[in-house]
Amino acid sequence: MLRAAAAAAAAFPARFAAVPAVAAVEEMRSPLLRVFGSLRGGRSSVMGRRARFCSSSSGSDSEAAAAAAAEAKAEDAVAAEGEAEGKPSSAIVSTNPRPEDFLSVIALPLPHRPLFPGFYMPIYVKDQKLLQALIENRKRSAPYAGAFLVKDEEGTDPSIVASPDSSDNKTIDSLKGKELLKRLHEVGTLAQITSIQGDQVVLLGHRRLRITEMVEEDPLTVKVDHLKENTYNKDDDVIKATSFEVISTLREVLKTSSLWKDHVQTYIQHVGDFNYPRLADFGAAISGANKLLCQEVLEELDVDKRLKLTLELVKKDMEISKLQQAIAKAIEEKISGDQRRYLLNEQLKAIKKELGLETDDKTALSEKFRERIEAKKDKCPPHVLQVIEEELTKLQLLEASSSEFNVTRNYLDWLTVLPWGNYSNENFDVHHAQQILDEDHYGLSDVKERILEFIAVGKLRGTSQGKIICLSGPPGVGKTSIGRSIARALNRQFYRFSVGGLADVAEIKGHRRTYVGAMPGKMVQCLKSVGTANPLVLIDEIDKLGRGHSGDPASALLELLDPEQNINFLDHYLDVPIDLSKVLFVCTANVIDTIPNPLLDRMEIISIAGYITDEKMHIARDYLEKNTREACGIKPEQVEVTDAALLALIENYCREAGVRNLQKQIEKIYRKIALQLVRQGVSNEPALEAVIVTPSVEPTDGGSATIVKDEKLNDPAVKDPEETKEPSLKETLVTEPALSTDTLSTPEGNKDTDGVKEEAADKAVKKVLIDSSNLDDFVGKPVFHAERIYEQTPVGVVMGLAWTSMGGSTLYIETTKVEEGEGKGALVMTGQLGDVMKESAQIAHTVSRAILRDREPDNQFFANSKLHLHVPAGATPKDGPSAGCTMITSMLSLAMGKPARKDLAMTGEVTLTGRILPIGGVKEKAIAARRSSIKTIIFPAANKRDFDELAANVKEGLEVHFVDTYSEIYKIAFQNETETS
Repeated sequence: MLRAAAAAAAAFPARFAAVPAVAAVEEMRSPLLRVFGSLRGGRSSVMGRRARFCSSSSGSDSEAAAAAAAEAKAEDAVAAEGEAEGKPSSAIVSTNPRPEDFLSVIALPLPHRPLFPGFYMPIYVKDQKLLQALIENRKRSAPYAGAFLVKDEEGTDPSIVASPDSSDNKTIDSLKGKELLKRLHEVGTLAQITSIQGDQVVLLGHRRLRITEMVEEDPLTVKVDHLKENTYNKDDDVIKATSFEVISTLREVLKTSSLWKDHVQTYIQHVGDFNYPRLADFGAAISGANKLLCQEVLEELDVDKRLKLTLELVKKDMEISKLQQAIAKAIEEKISGDQRRYLLNEQLKAIKKELGLETDDKTALSEKFRERIEAKKDKCPPHVLQVIEEELTKLQLLEASSSEFNVTRNYLDWLTVLPWGNYSNENFDVHHAQQILDEDHYGLSDVKERILEFIAVGKLRGTSQGKIICLSGPPGVGKTSIGRSIARALNRQFYRFSVGGLADVAEIKGHRRTYVGAMPGKMVQCLKSVGTANPLVLIDEIDKLGRGHSGDPASALLELLDPEQNINFLDHYLDVPIDLSKVLFVCTANVIDTIPNPLLDRMEIISIAGYITDEKMHIARDYLEKNTREACGIKPEQVEVTDAALLALIENYCREAGVRNLQKQIEKIYRKIALQLVRQGVSNEPALEAVIVTPSVEPTDGGSATIVKDEKLNDPAVKDPEETKEPSLKETLVTEPALSTDTLSTPEGNKDTDGVKEEAADKAVKKVLIDSSNLDDFVGKPVFHAERIYEQTPVGVVMGLAWTSMGGSTLYIETTKVEEGEGKGALVMTGQLGDVMKESAQIAHTVSRAILRDREPDNQFFANSKLHLHVPAGATPKDGPSAGCTMITSMLSLAMGKPARKDLAMTGEVTLTGRILPIGGVKEKAIAARRSSIKTIIFPAANKRDFDELAANVKEGLEVHFVDTYSEIYKIAFQNETETS
């Protein structure tokens, strides 16, 4: 409605504003006009200029006659002016006959809002017949029509706005005659047709009408009654108060709405005789209420009620205006902070740039990259320099906000940060390397010797590249720490990354730069991290490489670990060749069986079998115990772990090849010791430098409050009750004697205090003794029991040697007779044996029958006996091709009724012809035999060299027989036993 009123004001001819004032004195006498003039900022002089005086719907006949005379006089003046100018005055419509003389008018439907007297409203007439009738009426000096609001259809909500396609205009245009009459409200407005331009008709409201009956259907013409307001007392206090409240509310609303101000000015310029009824119409007309409420104001003839209805509407508009202000303020506060910060930042950048304090972002980046590469320019390969220059040029041409700019910047960052040609000085001193390896590791003499050979070759060649070392062995034997020691011995930077479970090739060779979040591979990240081009790279868990949908990392490692190819290693992200030939690669693996053969072919295997008991004793004493004691904050004089306790810990708790579990058990012991010491009041925290004593404190005669035990503890003959309760802790706590405050407050007293502390340190707590007798109090029950359960092996039982992933172990193979009868020879096997061991048992059964037939032809044991072969323990899966000779010996012992030689263990696979085949894990099996106090071992002759290469402490005290055929084993296992007995 507001837009319509504004358009009407614009369409109204400009000359209307120049009509001479008529009865200006009467207008200015009106108090309402004076008050309402203040709404326009005091422009009361404009009230005399009105383009049209609308006939009033109230007042006496003399007032109406005076108004008609004024209108006629004004129109004559305007017409004369128009003729003098030679322009048509089509906008001036004669008021002869008068508006109240029109008792039948054409009905114009108003779809959106009712037309109030004194207001303009443009409408669009789509019906050409109706439009032509309006034009004819205007030509016949009858430019009046009735404007009636259209009722909403039944079942529709007037507050819901429908889509433009389903607007009421299309429905109203299609209605004719009685159907249209039913949809119109009875009360409407007599409207003067001020102008017609195309299908737009501008209406000016004059007075209220009520439809009485229909005269013509097309166009709809109706008879009407002219309505007048009910009489009212203009001096009524209620009416005055209501009208002034309406004006006050309008003034509040007009402070925030400039659009309303325009409407007020337009209305005051073109409408005269501003009284109470017109005030009510004015407030309702410019309010934002819905059409039904406005129609209710239009239909109300009681001035008091009409003013009250209008007051409700303008009050609601005032609340909406306040809500609008609150929303605008909240939004403004929300965005003003960010806008202000942005503007200040932009101004700061401009000021810094003007003063030369800061250059452009792209220029600063380019300078940073050029400074980085300038120091490496002589060592950097030419093809890399060319790529860097191209990318720097490209960076200057890109917008800083584009995604390509960030990609180029990150790419240049990686290219310029790599240590091109920066190598660390290698140290090929063999004696220095020997010292470092001995400091970090005990034992492993064969491994250390191989590493020293590698360093010696590097000394002669001047470089150590060309070899890929793979350290294989059980967990906890120190593979990773050996790699770190090699790096320290060679004075190389150390970098470790694990490939266990790795299934993405991009981790090795990098991503393409076009991908979001792309990064180089591990090798490029390594070079950036260490800062040198010749580090020692430890590739951990290479036997646990994965393989997924992203490719095969094992195949990607072929290029990285091949000395002939990695001189031009190509990372997908950098896309420039990198020389990795100076990098020393060391790999670690638990088993080499799972490493692909092409990858295994590029590596040199160094096996680390594990540690024997003596080596574990030295490692525990010299390394593990010392480090754990320092980590727990325990002093050496407070704890003593005997060799017997360490030996029992190794034999009964930590039999695995490595020492990681041994370290955990030692940590458990020292944690319990620390808890016991703290519970007894011992504290190893550093003493305070000074003791501050207030004068009010009086010395006490009793001992110090920190004394836990009395002097009886100093007498070894007197036992403490707590000591009898806890025999595992054999400690005695001695505390410092009480010191007087007088002594502490003087310099001489300080000297005495220091002396007392020294004496207290001398009288330190007795060591907590950890022995084999109380070891289980700290680490629990033994996990392992003696593998050797027989002092003299019974008939049918023989000890074998086996290799496991945790090292070596001994196991018994037992054979017994289940059933005997003619032709019942058979073999039953138990003990979770694998397919290989089942085949070995079948072969052993066949070979045993052949040997028994040769040596005792009359013995029909195998032909008539059903045998049961068992390998304890049944819960452990067992498989491998080294138990054949042990099974044969067990079966022959049962068949001949002779026990095998005591202190004997054997290993080796047997063919059907009795040949002994070589086996693996010689060192592990020798260690397992020593652990079980075995003195005699039988190995295949082909493994003699493997045994000779073992360390002297492993071979010490062992009687080893190397055999080619089983007949030699037979002589050692049975005949020697017979001769001995």
